[in-house]
Amino acid sequence: MVTLEKIQAALAEALKQRTITQEELAKRIGVNQSMISHYITGRSMPALDTLSRICTELDLDANEILCVERSKF
Repeated sequence: MVTLEKIQAALAEALKQRTITQEELAKRIGVNQSMISHYITGRSMPALDTLSRICTELDLDANEILCVERSKF
């Protein structure tokens, strides 16, 4: 199940692994740094278009951030 806590943790881990700051990511996707902080702390969820830009900048599949396992059909 997708939970806010899992999304927060996945986003924080992705930033850490890619050694990118919240401020740098914010500039790249066109939002304020405080919004990235809100996403990581769970105060707000990114809109789908913002989530898409985050995934593009961090070179992630959206399933990684959403903690969704892909079925093997």
